Amino acid sequence: MKIHVKNHIDWVGRIDWELRNFHGMEYSTHRGSSYNAYVVREEKTVLIDTVWAPYDRQFVDNLDQEVGLANLDAVVMNHSEVDHSGSLPELMARRPDLPIYCTANGVKILKGLYHQDWNFVTVKTGDSLDVGNGKKLVFVEMRMLHWPDSMASYLTGDEVLFSNDAFGQHFASEFLFSDKVDPAELMAEALKYYANILTPFSALVVAKIKEVLALGLPIDLIAPSHGVIWRGDPTRIVLKYMEWAQDYQENQITILYDTMWDATRTMADRIAEGIHLEDPAVVVKLYNVGKTDKNDAISEVFKSRTVVAGSPTINHGISTAMAAILEEIEGLKFKNKKAAAFGAYGWSGESVAKLNGLLSKAGFTLVSEGIKCMWNPTAEDQARCMAIGREIAKANKAE
Repeated sequence: MKIHVKNHIDWVGRIDWELRNFHGMEYSTHRGSSYNAYVVREEKTVLIDTVWAPYDRQFVDNLDQEVGLANLDAVVMNHSEVDHSGSLPELMARRPDLPIYCTANGVKILKGLYHQDWNFVTVKTGDSLDVGNGKKLVFVEMRMLHWPDSMASYLTGDEVLFSNDAFGQHFASEFLFSDKVDPAELMAEALKYYANILTPFSALVVAKIKEVLALGLPIDLIAPSHGVIWRGDPTRIVLKYMEWAQDYQENQITILYDTMWDATRTMADRIAEGIHLEDPAVVVKLYNVGKTDKNDAISEVFKSRTVVAGSPTINHGISTAMAAILEEIEGLKFKNKKAAAFGAYGWSGESVAKLNGLLSKAGFTLVSEGIKCMWNPTAEDQARCMAIGREIAKANKAE
């Protein structure tokens, strides 16, 4: 299947309606995804990226039918990750002479993944590929957004930025364009994508966007490697990225907890109640991390000013679900967020101290020494939880 994008540009990718996990089991894709590949047909015919290996033969057969493999003049690999490059072996088996334009890191990664010495053409920022009819593909390196090899390609004349993973979403839709889909769903998936994948590279995001904007390139479409193409003021997603990249916060407190026999859950409820009593305007969301999709929970952490983490004490430590999500949170390197901890226990009671240590290690500023309750919280314990909720709400409002 191909979908017309603009002038002599077609989408020739694959919509994956059934995809529910990505990066192994690391990222949930409730709305599926797409692997976007594009063909530019001017005097030269250029393929931009391929699709994931499970669809390689189907992709190459379709490309042959729609474009003709014999008509291809070059392949541009904006990114070497297997969801983009997985069909290269099948394609190169049929057209081994094709030049592959990619960054120096792209060459290293593609060789490491496929152990082939294909016809690589190494490019860097400012290099270009003349496609004829007065148009060029101009390359812009985007290192660590989110791999070392990442780059974007800009087609002059048509003013299309093939942005690779930047500005993408895991979002399957039969409508390829942003103005044809539910805007709330689209922005939720775009935020989730940024929060769970690009947050650690936020400083690089800001620098790279400023670099691209300084070039003064007119942009009519932003065509990412996953999800829909941004059109009709496509730079709104660029402005969102600038906002998200600068220690993004909403007036929200997220309570993450795990529980064995509902004692820690009761504490979470009372802390939330105390927060509401102190500050009715703040958004409070509670998530049982043993039952909640971790990427959805992390998206809420991304939006929050303050995170409150709770776990019962289990074998002198914390629950495995809580330990796992805090490990992910540490790696995402969130900035300028506050935190507190709580937990129930039966005899040893180490969970709060463990949580405080993990939250501090993840870069959060502790606003309380935390609270722990033995066995089921008594009325007095629940009152203490409400009091610490008030304390958290006050700290959340403070600059």
